[in-house]
Amino acid sequence: MIERKRRTTSKNYLEQIIYVIIGSLIVSFAYNGFLLPNYIAAGGVSGISTITEALFDLEPAYVIWGINIPILITSYFLLGRAATFRSIVGSLVLPFFVFLSRNIEPFTTDPLLAGLFGGLGVGIGLGIVFLGDASTGGTSLIAQFIHKYTNLSLGASLAIIDGLIVITAMIVFDIELGLYALIGLYLTSKSIDLIQTGFSRSKATFIISDEYLDVQEAIYTRVDRGVTRITAQGGFTEDHRPILMCVVNHNEIAALKRTIKAVDPKAFVIVMDSSEVLGQGFQVE
Repeated sequence: MIERKRRTTSKNYLEQIIYVIIGSLIVSFAYNGFLLPNYIAAGGVSGISTITEALFDLEPAYVIWGINIPILITSYFLLGRAATFRSIVGSLVLPFFVFLSRNIEPFTTDPLLAGLFGGLGVGIGLGIVFLGDASTGGTSLIAQFIHKYTNLSLGASLAIIDGLIVITAMIVFDIELGLYALIGLYLTSKSIDLIQTGFSRSKATFIISDEYLDVQEAIYTRVDRGVTRITAQGGFTEDHRPILMCVVNHNEIAALKRTIKAVDPKAFVIVMDSSEVLGQGFQVE
């Protein structure tokens, strides 16, 4: 049993390293090919290194290492070993790839395209790193420091840090490049979410109907989806009535609505987006 556990742990650690390597490689090419040559400082430690490269001609990889290492040491004492270890590999591998790819030719000299595709590339790379339950450290760890010792949420803490970096870029470069950086930052956030949750978009439906048994049976037979019955109580009437919950793929929602309407035209139906659904009939991890 212990030997099996060790093998599983080693396998998970190897998978994590593979995710970090692939993700960091993508980030480094997006950074050196799009962001750095066009002075797009789209947040994070890479944004700081873009500013220091322009001001002091410092090698960006050295700056990233120089920032990440003391942050990791601080993280060990403030956040604990587990949070720090998840960031060690990414914090060291990412600047290594940034250094190796430093001489590639810029993919574009258009700052708008650089902000768009640079932000997209960084987001895809970071999303892959996060899929491996790892991190590239940097400002995400600083945000955790702020979150732990203040009342600010993690998202707000990270937004403040990235916002300060973008504002600094506006001062060092110009407002227009700062606005392009905001575009890149937005696309980074959205592409990370896309990688994390996937391209599929399921729909969660909640159905309130006096004919709930017939509706439930019709969904089983016509849509071939399961139904969960939730006990509820009307806020105005105080009557007890069930709510049917059914999750379907986006291409099944029209058939589901037709089925419900055919059984009970007066049914009250709520349709909501579900970014990720795990389990039988959907994605299985």
